[in-house]
Amino acid sequence: MSKGRRPTLVVMVKEPHPGRVKTRLGRDIGMVSAAWWFRHQTRHLLRRIEDPRWDLLLAVAPDHEGLQSRVWPAHLPRIAQGAGDLGDRMGRILRRLPPGPVCIIGADIPGVGKPQIARAFAALGGKDAVFGPAPDGGYWLVGARRVSALHRQLFQDVRWSTEHALSDSMKAFDPGRIALVEELRDVDTKADLEPAHQP
Repeated sequence: MSKGRRPTLVVMVKEPHPGRVKTRLGRDIGMVSAAWWFRHQTRHLLRRIEDPRWDLLLAVAPDHEGLQSRVWPAHLPRIAQGAGDLGDRMGRILRRLPPGPVCIIGADIPGVGKPQIARAFAALGGKDAVFGPAPDGGYWLVGARRVSALHRQLFQDVRWSTEHALSDSMKAFDPGRIALVEELRDVDTKADLEPAHQP
């Protein structure tokens, strides 16, 4: 990766209230159990991926509650996700941070660790964008090198929560300037839990 500003890894988190987080999983295992799973999964994830090679930043929702929350580690800096759909929020995060490599992940990916994050940042050494595909047609990671202004139409007209989310999101970038890293599974339903915990 080129020298310059240290990369930033952004983890998007929601306050783990039953019925407001992981609701698809909650329909399978109960809303309280789904919220408990998300809270503990996120804590384990943050411990696994904190690393001196990058700055770790939490993008929190709801904004005011997330910024004040005692659920997440107090030493990690936070920004508010703000309003809009997932694309609006991710685009805003990518545009507002200082220039330099940035990757965004969700907190619901049990298989992610430092090696996967390091490979994603390394891929941005020669590409403008990086995606980590998910088996359902979405993605667990998106990143941009951010050496110049990002397109304002980033993540517009993306069919979220469908098998088209990754392909729609990639349309904002030059196909020859996109890197793909390994496929990982996020957890949306009870069926995702067992494969997600396999080594």
